Amino acid sequence: MYRVARRVEQALGQAPLEEVWFAFERLQCESPRLQGQRLKGVRTLGKALLIEFEGGETIYTHNQLYGRWMFSDPDRRPDTGRQLRLALSTEKCSALLYSASEIELIEPGELEAHPFIRRVGLDVLSDEADVDAIERWIGRPEFAGRRLGHLLLDQRFLAGVGNYLRSEILHQAGLDWRLRPVDLDPVQRQALASSVYGLMWRSVDTGGITNAPERVAELKRAGWKRRDYRHFVFSRAGQACFLCGGEIEKLTVSGRRLYRCAQCQPEPSS
Repeated sequence: MYRVARRVEQALGQAPLEEVWFAFERLQCESPRLQGQRLKGVRTLGKALLIEFEGGETIYTHNQLYGRWMFSDPDRRPDTGRQLRLALSTEKCSALLYSASEIELIEPGELEAHPFIRRVGLDVLSDEADVDAIERWIGRPEFAGRRLGHLLLDQRFLAGVGNYLRSEILHQAGLDWRLRPVDLDPVQRQALASSVYGLMWRSVDTGGITNAPERVAELKRAGWKRRDYRHFVFSRAGQACFLCGGEIEKLTVSGRRLYRCAQCQPEPSS
């Protein structure tokens, strides 16, 4: 979502909005007071997007699994079977949100009281948290007894970590999914914080590639396809671990796919 936020911000810039259109009837009456305003900024909180206006209002959107932003000239619409939910247009460009079910207009001064925003965890990207801040957050007592394989998908822990990042973060840190923050020694806690920071920013910079840049370049030269060189372990069940040559395993944890190398991420001793 961080990349989407930057693209929405770049597309609309500081030009006044000539169109603010909501698909939901409860919001349609709000369009006139937003038209003509300029954006103050666009930021993320986990998988939510916050579109902030100069007048103090904020449009909150959450894509869930199906929402998608598209961009076009203001007099055109993309050729898609998706349903348009929100349109923001300047004289030169339109930012269009399709298929999303969660769109709200938050009044000035009420942002921090919004239920999602009130409970969301540390957003490594938007909060510009460094490794030390992430390590301190991991050590908070409310997270201490929960297994990492479950905790990393909880947006109240680290906002914005999706399913593929969960597997990649644990592998890079050399940690089994059954470990809890309370089980980690200082070196492991530092490794986890570094992995979170490094892989989340690498994913933003590369459009979702988490594998080591040097290895990616080498595999691309060798003719590997993106799906094969993209990740360390995610979606690589049965293939060899890039680090040790062991076989990548596929598990189901919290109802979602998780991939691990048993040699690099040994099961914790009882």
